[in-house]
Amino acid sequence: MFDFFKKKVSLSNDEQKRVVTEDYADVSQIAQYFKNETGVTFDKQTTILKSKVTTFCRQMAIGSFRELLNAIKDDKKLKQSLVDYLTTNETFFYREFKQIEELVRLVKNEGRRVEILCAPSATGEEPYSIVIALLEAGVMPSNFHVTGIDINSDALSKANKAVYRERNVRNLSLEAIEKYFTKENGNYILKDFIKQHVTFILMNLFDPSFKSIGKFDFVFSRNMLIYFDQETKLKAKEILESMRKNQNQDIFFGHADLF
Repeated sequence: MFDFFKKKVSLSNDEQKRVVTEDYADVSQIAQYFKNETGVTFDKQTTILKSKVTTFCRQMAIGSFRELLNAIKDDKKLKQSLVDYLTTNETFFYREFKQIEELVRLVKNEGRRVEILCAPSATGEEPYSIVIALLEAGVMPSNFHVTGIDINSDALSKANKAVYRERNVRNLSLEAIEKYFTKENGNYILKDFIKQHVTFILMNLFDPSFKSIGKFDFVFSRNMLIYFDQETKLKAKEILESMRKNQNQDIFFGHADLF
């Protein structure tokens, strides 16, 4: 009656091959490639990176980090999938709201149409927060537009859909939620008249084509630099500064984005 304890697991030929060829020992080359491409460093999170990339490889039936590295150099779709997998993050509306209030004040003082850059934009909460705050302050809808960029295509897909959970809107008043969202099956769906003020672009800050999106009156770049080492932070800062129409206008960095 206990014979099933003695049975050996039978693997298919493909499974046997994978067991033999799997090599997930050294993730350093993947880490360096990812840093070179995106600026994001995992120097203090090597164990987490190794675990996540191993899982990614197994999901994609890739037997080693070296095989993955060779593949993403030629396969743009696979490369984007890895970027999406490693840069997933969560945010919420009206995060670090004091800075948004300051932006609102500056925009009102301009008294003209302004262009605002939000980099990164993640799943859309920050650029949409800016729109809501401006409208709540009485700024004319025709007097601003927000461009949101991010390297994560999954995040931008969610941003364009603009469907959120209660935890994402927890900082908004009930009045604002009723005014700007439609509640359906526990989801909070942002209304189209807010979405039309934001354009999302899949873009890498360090790509030479980044500057082709134009210059902006105000630049938001909060909680991105925390993922960079010091050298990359300074490089990112220099690029963002070059995107300003007015070189005297400060950039809105996150409280954790220390130089």
